[in-house]
Amino acid sequence: MEYIVAVTGASGSIYGKRILQILLEHGFNISLIVSEPGKLVVAHELGFSFDEADAVTSLANWLGVPGAEKLLKYYRDDDLMAPVCSGSYTTAGMVIVPCSMATLGAVASGLSSSLIERTADVVLKESRRLIIVPRETPLNRIHIRNLLVVEEAGAKIVPAMPAFYHNPKTIDEIVDFIVGKVLDQLGVKHDLFARWG
Repeated sequence: MEYIVAVTGASGSIYGKRILQILLEHGFNISLIVSEPGKLVVAHELGFSFDEADAVTSLANWLGVPGAEKLLKYYRDDDLMAPVCSGSYTTAGMVIVPCSMATLGAVASGLSSSLIERTADVVLKESRRLIIVPRETPLNRIHIRNLLVVEEAGAKIVPAMPAFYHNPKTIDEIVDFIVGKVLDQLGVKHDLFARWG
């Protein structure tokens, strides 16, 4: 089973890293797309700049998951010939995490000027799972309308809004709550947080 993970230029790249780690630990194949602004944010927030010439190896080493190199594929955001942008290429779904408001607006408008946009459009038209993790605050009316548009088109919205009923003690526990909520939407079992009750 294969999932597509897209990382865009919103703050919160730690969510993308953690989702990649968990899906790889579960043994899923991953097609990863990182936008150019996403690369800048990952470098700023997490101190990681991967080598484009050997992206899979550098990413696998950074993620620290044994065997990741065999499960991970990487595509540039301008690679509109990548297999993931075709409806005939079957995947179990796509997560855009974090999702910038620019990417959200493009997906809501049905644009396909980048691989992330085109792949999200394909996932929606094929009625596959699209999980969007928006990371912006406050939201203006345009953002809210775009969230409604993509939800009405079939996407699930999992805002990066952590809960605190499980009494998190670390940033990692706060991150894992959001990642766990995304995994719930994908139907992937996990024990990243204590469930209510």
